[in-house]
Amino acid sequence: MVQLEHRGSGGVTAAPQSDGNPDGKGLNGFLLDWYQSSPRAVAAKPRRQVLAEFFTSMLVLSSAFKFRPTVGRETYLYWVDSKWSLSLIAPEQWSNERRAGFAGTCRLQPDMTWTIEPSTRLAGHNAVSNAIARFYDSFANLLDTELPLSEVLPFFSSKAPYYQRLYANALSRSIRDSVALGDQASSSCRQWRPLLHRRETSLPALAG
Repeated sequence: MVQLEHRGSGGVTAAPQSDGNPDGKGLNGFLLDWYQSSPRAVAAKPRRQVLAEFFTSMLVLSSAFKFRPTVGRETYLYWVDSKWSLSLIAPEQWSNERRAGFAGTCRLQPDMTWTIEPSTRLAGHNAVSNAIARFYDSFANLLDTELPLSEVLPFFSSKAPYYQRLYANALSRSIRDSVALGDQASSSCRQWRPLLHRRETSLPALAG
């Protein structure tokens, strides 16, 4: 099993899965978090949508945040100081530096995938769009394998903080089950890869 790890360049990379206790959190607290992060209303989806939501979700989960995400609540993704961060504070409430790094408005869906309403800054060439482009390249490279998609899902992200690790696992369960419902589980990642939108025209995060 492999996972996606965030890098300072804005990209992702594959790393071996390992075991471990989620930050020593008490059993009752962990079980409650596990229940609240369980994917709901998982359904079969078109392959392009699966890839778009996989990409978008991993972009969000690569960011720094210390709060528990809530389904449907607006959160805001920023690229500042060469790293991604997810905040409850809207760009108009931040400093000019933060506003310049605004990438989009994020929402956690009931099936534990994430959607992003992109910032207008992504239409131009700047630090934010360049960081997303690097993340896209790393994501595309991750799919350059004969492994099935289920084998590159981040079921356990050993180096990620607690909530990122918890919701990466929830995302993995959601995509695994969605792919199974769509009778797509036997396809290799290389068979999925051509369905990615070309980076020059439309990043997966912006695809409908």
